[in-house]
Amino acid sequence: MDPIKVDFTGSGSGNGPDKKTGVLIPPERKGLKITINVILTLIFGGILYYFMLPVFNFKSIMMYAFFGLILGFYCVINYVTSGALRTPDYAPYASKSSRIPKILIGVLAAVCIIGYIVSSVFFRAASYSKIIDVETGDFTQEVAEADFASVPMIDEQTTSVMAERALSDLSKLGLVSQFTVQPSYYQINYKDTPVRVASLQYSNIIKWLTNCKNGLPAYVIVDTRTQKSTLVEVDGGIKYSTADHFAHYVTRHVRFQYPTYLLDEPTFEIDEEGRPYWIFAKLDMTIGLFGGRDVTGAIIVDGVTGECREYSIDEIKNSAELEWIDRVYSADLLVEQYNYYGRYQGGFWNSILGQKNTYSTTEGYSYIAMNDDVYMYTGVTSLTNDESLTGFTLINQRTKEAKKYEISGAKETSAQSSAEGLVQQYEYSASFPLLLNIDGEPTYFMSLKDSSMLVKGYAMINVGQYSIGATGTTLTDCIDKYVAELAKNNIKVDVDTDNIEENTEKPDVAQNTVTGKITDIRTAVINGDSVYYIKLDSSDSYYSIKAGDAQNIVLANTGDEVTLTVGAQSGKIISVSAVQF
Repeated sequence: MDPIKVDFTGSGSGNGPDKKTGVLIPPERKGLKITINVILTLIFGGILYYFMLPVFNFKSIMMYAFFGLILGFYCVINYVTSGALRTPDYAPYASKSSRIPKILIGVLAAVCIIGYIVSSVFFRAASYSKIIDVETGDFTQEVAEADFASVPMIDEQTTSVMAERALSDLSKLGLVSQFTVQPSYYQINYKDTPVRVASLQYSNIIKWLTNCKNGLPAYVIVDTRTQKSTLVEVDGGIKYSTADHFAHYVTRHVRFQYPTYLLDEPTFEIDEEGRPYWIFAKLDMTIGLFGGRDVTGAIIVDGVTGECREYSIDEIKNSAELEWIDRVYSADLLVEQYNYYGRYQGGFWNSILGQKNTYSTTEGYSYIAMNDDVYMYTGVTSLTNDESLTGFTLINQRTKEAKKYEISGAKETSAQSSAEGLVQQYEYSASFPLLLNIDGEPTYFMSLKDSSMLVKGYAMINVGQYSIGATGTTLTDCIDKYVAELAKNNIKVDVDTDNIEENTEKPDVAQNTVTGKITDIRTAVINGDSVYYIKLDSSDSYYSIKAGDAQNIVLANTGDEVTLTVGAQSGKIISVSAVQF
């Protein structure tokens, strides 16, 4: 232990005496220990910056947190090196020598508190209500009638199933089991076709170590109309991505080049030639210090070379060379801004008390392709959040052009429940609805999925009268039945379905077969259907077969050898589409 040197006056240490005892006890080699404290704090700050990646911008709360952690670390390490944790007699000195960092922490906290207050919607409700310009539109005139050759048939859940199947093509590259698909599937327009794209990621850290030199070899593109998934090879490999590490982690790569920029989460896109890019929306806080998040531009990162290019939002909106960019404004940001607009038109107190002419978006959103752009769609309802719809909004994700269409009807969740009720015997789930214009009639369109997220049919529900709806195993069948239901309710529409099937490919559904001897048979009646559950000696799972789908199942007996046709499923109960003895 360091020898205790008592300074009764404080003159020897340059600090005054302790207020309680009048005695201040500095540690031995005080100057050296201060130097060590500073060096260790700088090392900690460098490591923290590398992994935390804070923004050096007064409008970023992360910057204040970053410096607060560094100052807090200095205080802690000062208590350690001074010996105050081992010997309480040194605590007064450690406390006094940490006074400046503590004061700075207090200043940072005060700035944050004041910043939140001056940015608060309580004081700035009028500014928040103007953060997005929303025009009133005419649905029948401005929203083109549905072109079923380009209407997305699958949602993100089904896309993930289709995308995983594309990985089988990695065997051609000798890279089986090295990669998986990232869980984010971004909808864009690619060559006038709505598709979802996703980058690959390394299966684990070992696979990264063995493959990072060549990068990710491909990305996955899923045609949301035909449900076909394709693994697209990338010449040179994607060497900068959110799945990478160290200098090739794309967010770190961009942060080091633009240390003062506020950036949104990156999205993955491809240009019209299929070259992969990461899009970082450049943000600004437009209200007070921390409020009014909005987009002012974008950083475009080449996934292969890492080259970064910065564009203003005006350039992105007006440049013909940048029209391939579809997603600059994230859906979450647009929903946030629209809710500010809908909630605070009459001021803060009106949103709490009177709630006159106030509204908000519904629980979910989807995407619609129009005019070679991607529009976010969501319903609009009252602040009381009842089951009725007062309208809906379409917002361009590239330009933030926003239109509100005043149409009363059912919310999307009600339409989903209505569609699922029409096929309740199959226990299908409905995708989040797309809003379509069917000869001037606002209509929700949904795909119907089984437990393995494969599309088994389609549903159409009228927005104004959600009791009017129809389902079909094919798109044409669904449309014909929907038109007939509308006619029964004196609503006449004209839809040409002659060429729809020519543009529709069947879902790329992988079928597997399982062979074995039946060891157990059980039956049940579910929603009026007889369902057989059989267990084979080759599997621990039970296989469920509806008698209506495979009538020969009624002839099955224990000990029979059968071949079952199943989809790419797993679990305790697996659905079967065909049975052979």
